[in-house]
Amino acid sequence: MGAILPRTFYRRDAVVVARDLLGKVLVKGETSGVIVETEAYPGGDDLASHSAAGITKRTRVIFGPPGHAYVYFTYGMHVCMNVVTAPEGTAGCILIRALEPVTGLEIMRQRRAAARTDRDLSSGPAKLTQALGIALSDYGADLTRGDFVIQNPARPDEFSIEITPRIGISKCVDLPLRFVMRPARR
Repeated sequence: MGAILPRTFYRRDAVVVARDLLGKVLVKGETSGVIVETEAYPGGDDLASHSAAGITKRTRVIFGPPGHAYVYFTYGMHVCMNVVTAPEGTAGCILIRALEPVTGLEIMRQRRAAARTDRDLSSGPAKLTQALGIALSDYGADLTRGDFVIQNPARPDEFSIEITPRIGISKCVDLPLRFVMRPARR
């Protein structure tokens, strides 16, 4: 794997970081996967963002230093993970929507026994947190050090980016803030 992304990588606009996270590698312990889908939540007027309600016990990390994990419980059963962006005091985060598994596949298969294929191990936000063992206790984790980080790939692949409206939300649904990595045509 390549170098761990520095805090300065995250200290930018959420939309820019969401695009730039594609192709990077999310690592948690012995498991990892290439980030293939993200969704930006830039804060401000974005009513779909959890930060729209301001600073609460749940959202405080979103307003903190960039490069930390915003991990939360949703739908009464799933854990999802966002990456905090923008300068401290400004809301911004990116939902990691899907990964392509790279290392620790046996561990992922044990954690996601219902997965029918390796692709299905981490093909959704709740699936990937389960596969990598990301838990509510990872709320606020510093993604620039330790065994829960995002790294550059050893050898970057060429790819294009498909841009679509976000999914699974009811507010600001028309904003084109979902980014999907597509292999380059050869």
